[in-house]
Amino acid sequence: MQTYTLHQGSAPLLVSLPHDGSRIPDAIAARMTPAAQRSPDTDWHVGQLYAFARELGASILQPHHSRYVVDLNRPADGHALYPGQSETGLVPTIMFDGEPIYRDGEVPDAEEVAARVETYWRPYHRALQEELARLKAQHGRVVLWEGHSIRAVVPMLFSGRLPDFNLGTNAGESCRPDLCAALDDVLGGQNAYTHVVDGRFKGGYITRHYGSPSEGVDAVQLELAQSNYMDEASFEYLPERAERVQGIIRRLLQTCLDDAGA
Repeated sequence: MQTYTLHQGSAPLLVSLPHDGSRIPDAIAARMTPAAQRSPDTDWHVGQLYAFARELGASILQPHHSRYVVDLNRPADGHALYPGQSETGLVPTIMFDGEPIYRDGEVPDAEEVAARVETYWRPYHRALQEELARLKAQHGRVVLWEGHSIRAVVPMLFSGRLPDFNLGTNAGESCRPDLCAALDDVLGGQNAYTHVVDGRFKGGYITRHYGSPSEGVDAVQLELAQSNYMDEASFEYLPERAERVQGIIRRLLQTCLDDAGA
């Protein structure tokens, strides 16, 4: 069973979209609540939003399955990314609104969690590692770009309204300062959207684990507020809004390419 799609590009840029998938196997969905079966916490349409990156020569890695099956941006041992703050786990049991994902008595046990890691998590991470190694061998340096999105208001995870563009570099550990500053300049140079660097979302497991500037891999996570490109209630993609957002993302990715080339 193929659990992901990888487009191999030629540029020193890999776009990873670990929460883009929404597929839930029938046997798992049957144990979920009706609300969870819709996979509402998907990073809706980020694959469509980033499709243009192929024109830049980027590689793009996308999973097929929902984060409810297994969260590819969590460590395989399930330890917390944000200690002391609310977050969902490796195999989530609650949605972002705090409601249960599974019907009573149907929560996966440790054996099932381990099986999902082997079936879905490890193949994605092997592909990610191999593609990073391929691009680094060709170019010497590579940028790993983590593309994410989330509803603009999620009280369980953060207070108030999320800024439109949220860059995460694990507090400067996963990305060289010069590149981070250049990306910040791109966002600071426009006045249509709010932004923050290393705010609530500093980068998940993938950013933290694979980002190693001293070894030639800069990793950056972008968490977008979904209201900027889609209707959050219906999940409908809004092309006119999305096109404006894509213009900013294109500039960010081009900045990464310029930096890697330099």
